[in-house]
Amino acid sequence: MRREASRPIVIAAGGTGGHFFPAEALAAELIERGERIVLLTDARSGALASMVFAKTEKHVVAGAGLAGRSAKRAIQGMLALARGTIEARAILRGLKPGAIVAFGGYPSVPPILAAISVFGAKPLIILHEQNAVLGRANRFLSRFADILAVNFPLTQRLPARMQTIVVGNPVRPTISDLYGQGYIAPDKVVELLVVGGSLGAKAFSSLVPEALTKLPENFRVRLRVMQQCRAEDIEAVHQIYNNAGIQVELSPFFKDVAALLKRAHLIIARAGASTVTEIAVAGRPAIFIPLPNSIDGHQRINADVLAEHGGAARLDQAGLTSEILAKEIETFLMNPGYLVEMASASARMGEPNAAARLADLIQERVNA
Repeated sequence: MRREASRPIVIAAGGTGGHFFPAEALAAELIERGERIVLLTDARSGALASMVFAKTEKHVVAGAGLAGRSAKRAIQGMLALARGTIEARAILRGLKPGAIVAFGGYPSVPPILAAISVFGAKPLIILHEQNAVLGRANRFLSRFADILAVNFPLTQRLPARMQTIVVGNPVRPTISDLYGQGYIAPDKVVELLVVGGSLGAKAFSSLVPEALTKLPENFRVRLRVMQQCRAEDIEAVHQIYNNAGIQVELSPFFKDVAALLKRAHLIIARAGASTVTEIAVAGRPAIFIPLPNSIDGHQRINADVLAEHGGAARLDQAGLTSEILAKEIETFLMNPGYLVEMASASARMGEPNAAARLADLIQERVNA
């Protein structure tokens, strides 16, 4: 329902696509409803081209992560967060928002700290957690928030006595449109999508091509590979595929992810929350290779949400060889009926209406 917005809704998100894309999906939904959206973000999000936020007011504030840093860099990070909080305070003082919705990661910290220090009666503060483990930024910010919206029902490390509501993870409209379109097992051509998250995955540049070259020739000639690949690795990776006679499309960043998901018969991917969510909404079978050093092991736990329900397989990178991966892929390709079963299980875990559910929650509380 469209209405003339009064007080704006501030969205605090940035960093990697895992935080940014759900924020973009929510913004699109709220804009469609007539809300005025203002984005507070960090400098890194500029690399993630957004048609949605291109039409909104947006401000870049300073910030930096603190995890895994030396003492010197941790101090620098704290100073950057302090500077970002001062910048956000000046912005929020003029906006007087009705709500602030933060999507985790360090870009969420300055806007929330600014909000509680600017207003006598602070705006509604909602945190959204995409992963199956509550992230460090959201754990810290939860003491200031009114509501914690989560993607997964069994999200770990939730704070006690915090109002928590399961809404799912917002996906862009082009992704949600894939829900319920079904899955057709490969017959002749096999479309294989390989994605490593919004920042790419260096390990995939060697592991996946080497695995695919070890497949029997009758499988190799059927493959059509679409692989996200770091720019500096493209030439070498392309050569590996060419030598094996495998057709491939390589890119550092795929803009039309929905089109690739629709084509894919099997996906090999990291297990960031947005990746897992989008695969489930599209109803596609996947092999997840979680990022080994993800904070709190959240990628492994994300992957298990689908794997434990039959929608995916999880292979840990530690000890994983191209031979092991090749055998796993070959097993799937030899059993198309199993791919169909996995696709159905994956789709059962999909939530295409998360953006609308989160938007409903925000509007209900702001207008209460």
